[in-house]
Amino acid sequence: MVKLYCCILYFFLFNACFAQGKVDSLKRDTTRHLPGVMVTGYLTEQPVLGVPASVNVITPAQLQLQPGSSLVPALNAVPGVRMEERSPGSYRLSIRGSLLRSPFGVRDVKIYFDELPLTDAGGNTYLNAIDVNSVQGLEILKGPDGSLFGANSGGVVLIHPVNRYNDSSFVSAGLSGGSYGLVHQDVALQSHSANNQLNLNEAYQTAAGYRQNSDMDRTYLQAVDKLILSQKDQLKFLGLYSVLNYETPGGLTQSQFNTNPQLARLATATIPGAIGQHAAIRQKMLYGGMVNEWHLSDQLRNVTSIFGTYVDFANPFITTYNQRYEGTYGFRSYFEWSGKANPKFSQKINAGVEWQQTNSDINAYGNRGGVRDTAQDLDKIHTNQHFFFARYLADIDQRWHIEAAMSLNFYGYDFENVYPNKEIGFTNRHFTPQLMPRLALSYQINDNFIWRTSVSRGYSTPTTTEIRPTDQMINNSLQAEDGINYETGFRLRNADESMFLDASVFYYNLRNAILPQVDITGATHYINAGDTHQPGFELYFTDWLVRRNNTDFIRGLQFNASLTFDHFTFANYVEAPNNYSGNKLTGVPEQVMVTSLQIRFPESLYVFAQYNYTSKLPLNDASSAYAPAYNLVQLKAGWECRTGRGRLGLFAGIDNLINQKYSLGDDLNAVGGRYFNAAAPRNYYAGMNVRF
Repeated sequence: MVKLYCCILYFFLFNACFAQGKVDSLKRDTTRHLPGVMVTGYLTEQPVLGVPASVNVITPAQLQLQPGSSLVPALNAVPGVRMEERSPGSYRLSIRGSLLRSPFGVRDVKIYFDELPLTDAGGNTYLNAIDVNSVQGLEILKGPDGSLFGANSGGVVLIHPVNRYNDSSFVSAGLSGGSYGLVHQDVALQSHSANNQLNLNEAYQTAAGYRQNSDMDRTYLQAVDKLILSQKDQLKFLGLYSVLNYETPGGLTQSQFNTNPQLARLATATIPGAIGQHAAIRQKMLYGGMVNEWHLSDQLRNVTSIFGTYVDFANPFITTYNQRYEGTYGFRSYFEWSGKANPKFSQKINAGVEWQQTNSDINAYGNRGGVRDTAQDLDKIHTNQHFFFARYLADIDQRWHIEAAMSLNFYGYDFENVYPNKEIGFTNRHFTPQLMPRLALSYQINDNFIWRTSVSRGYSTPTTTEIRPTDQMINNSLQAEDGINYETGFRLRNADESMFLDASVFYYNLRNAILPQVDITGATHYINAGDTHQPGFELYFTDWLVRRNNTDFIRGLQFNASLTFDHFTFANYVEAPNNYSGNKLTGVPEQVMVTSLQIRFPESLYVFAQYNYTSKLPLNDASSAYAPAYNLVQLKAGWECRTGRGRLGLFAGIDNLINQKYSLGDDLNAVGGRYFNAAAPRNYYAGMNVRF
């Protein structure tokens, strides 16, 4: 496999250098100059080529090529990113090895919905609440990036709910279905006038799942209304409502996985099974806010947002019935001053603040066959997280791009045990304020080749679900993790931007890593497990081998690839009597390769194929059990018919074409070796969409 990687890497570099000087054989009047990819994550829109950071953009066109029921294939095509789906609706997301802190859900990655933080003050993100067809693009900022976005050591994801490049008015609808009871329906409306743009989205998805006890359904509503107040000023209102219910089948042992991977977790002599306890997640989320952009002058602007969230979360588990009620509110505001335009020197200064508070009622009851029973432990936790940030940006001679940024982060929480120890009252804990600096530099060697380097500090406080985990004990001794990330790389494109290559190497030294420990009942608590060493190499490559055209039989041929090589290890992890120092970081594969091919034909026919190789990964801290490597092949074909402003699209696809037996989301450090959550074998889907 190493030889294969070397050959593939050689092909990328050779093809990239060749593309710099090749002459397009197609006639100029049939060749389309592709628009440059833009990044908005660093407060202002700028071409991705010159951003001195590790950034990947997933465009609406890329999302449309993927299956329309999950973000998993699209995000896993980004180097350094791993998204898992243990059963329909049960997502986990990690960037550069941050998965270990997430037995479920998304932690250690800061996520924004437009300008609004989707991650709450307690560090948790309900990414599974969002419907994939309502996402109109993503930006992934990899590595610690707290100088503008607050405490995180994994990275930042920005979700675009509106296509920034399409301001037309339209109505669209889609319907698709597939194996194992999959049905997805969505309707969207965009109305655009001189001073207003309204976007409404509605979606419903249901699936029976491949395994026992894995039914899922989600109802989703989303609204974005943008008011144009003047030539530059605007006011946006954003909101979503999501009702998600999904069953959780639980992990299987190796022998159970080999014998019948469709089984749910079985009962033992002392612990009931997933079916008997109706193990599931029931989640309701209401989220909203507004964003105001105000230009005080030609050089000074302000962006201010306010937001709020309410979550009603219930989890009938194997041994308990867990229920949470969470309310979050906050604001984010920053100023930007831009110096007068000058071809030799330009500069910008940003300064701002983000503040949010999350109040949680976290309760544990007995679980009597899926019915909430008597109270076991009732807690209240109030979490506050806020930070001040500033950035200086300079461009010198249109070659040098310099960024220096820093945030000052504050974090604290108050907790009270309402039952059974009501008399104790509230106890508070406040962490020492922390600075998170970032220094980055890029140099434009020529118009199409840029070298970049950066150094940044990561800092991540314990989340609410780590402070009060499922073992029902408040862990007020858990420390924040932090570290320094060093990175360098380059980006290369050709003249018409049909080819793009992005390569980077990094080293992240994380201290006081937060890791979960699981007891015999499946309940989890967390510890600080020393340091980790995290060196890695990432490469992303795309090229239209045959340019988009209107005359040939092949109207376009695009090749994409991403490579991830890493060697993440524990540096000094001792949990008496065990010494795990030197072991591989749990849950992280050392090699991932994702390649895809898109072919366009006459009459708006297209074929898209994607291949994913993921190497084996350790399932426990002792590195004594591994999930085997797997190879996934996905295939999709479609046809579009356009009449005036109307469009009809038909598509069909196959997932797991070569019928691999694998687990897409393992239960790490599971007691009794119940690591495996079987993914579906070969399965099919088809659908249609209309737009007018």
